[in-house]
Amino acid sequence: MLSRIGRVPRLPKPSLRKPSRHDPESDRVLSFKQWCELNAISVRTGRRILAGPSPPRVIQLTDRLIGIRVSDNKRWQESRMRAQKKNGDV
Repeated sequence: MLSRIGRVPRLPKPSLRKPSRHDPESDRVLSFKQWCELNAISVRTGRRILAGPSPPRVIQLTDRLIGIRVSDNKRWQESRMRAQKKNGDV
């Protein structure tokens, strides 16, 4: 009989399910004004961005109210990132 001290602890069985990467916060809808504040832009600039060639996806909440999901804002911000400069480039 082996004592508990001499045994190698068992590792938990790996889960067959893929871990969920869904973040409920990414589904949160920001009002247009909240979206402007989050991106540190004025309401006027926000309207210009939405009228431009590559705005974030907009959700029509009511006839007069629009919103932008946090995940759509993140995707939009990533699409606007500049490429990193190589050493020596200015």
